[in-house]
Amino acid sequence: MPLIVITGVPCSGKTTRCKELKQFFENIGKEVHVVSEYDQIVKANFEKNSFFSDAAAEKHIRSLLKSEVLRLITPKNVVILDALNYIKGFRYELYCGSKANKNTQCTIHTEINRDEAWKFNENRPELEKYNRDTFDALVMRFEDPDGKNRWDSPLFVVFPGQELDKNAVKSCLFDSEPVIPNMSTQNPPLNSTNFLYDLDQVTKKITDALVKSKNMGAQGMVKIEDFPHLSVDISNATAQKLTILRRQYLSYCKLHPPDTKQIPQLFVQYLITSLQ
Repeated sequence: MPLIVITGVPCSGKTTRCKELKQFFENIGKEVHVVSEYDQIVKANFEKNSFFSDAAAEKHIRSLLKSEVLRLITPKNVVILDALNYIKGFRYELYCGSKANKNTQCTIHTEINRDEAWKFNENRPELEKYNRDTFDALVMRFEDPDGKNRWDSPLFVVFPGQELDKNAVKSCLFDSEPVIPNMSTQNPPLNSTNFLYDLDQVTKKITDALVKSKNMGAQGMVKIEDFPHLSVDISNATAQKLTILRRQYLSYCKLHPPDTKQIPQLFVQYLITSLQ
């Protein structure tokens, strides 16, 4: 799917533009998938302001967003990434993923006066507000997109109240040729577009099941929910240790991707060896 990357400081109207684009493309018969940063933050049970003060949590959510975008990308329809996307390196990663899958892409930057953005923030529901420190920190570290950079191009900048040229967005996504992938952006054979997503979800499911068993007072060998043929001795396990081991395993698999079907068995074997 052609990819639309929406960027902007907090409360600049990103989600409003996302809904506007979704309706436009659905009205012309396109299937649209929205990948929302806020939804992922809520799903992971992070508190909004503390989340943006935790680099590890942010990195985790960015990884989920990227995996979900790459899982959904095909040449025919539209994926919209509704997020701050304030790091140019992350936008470059998305560009490489889109390029590797031979899809078109554009960036829509929602620009706004910072004082006006803060006023919009003050009128939000309490649970959706940024505190002042978090708001100022995000504004300070925001890396504005630049249309001269190939990963930000074509770039559409839109202000509150300004009409977005949706036909121009449609034209650049569906009437232009995708960038030809080169060796640096080609995925190795084992890295299917949903490999990282599957890896993350399977290992998380196993880790969560073990933590749940531990919290219920289980000791010794326990069978894993959803994977009853697999079991782990959790006598020496703690939630923190299991989380650390999962993170280490994910890092290893990114360099040495296994067969997707073998992920549960290989991860459990890794846990057994590490916990001993």
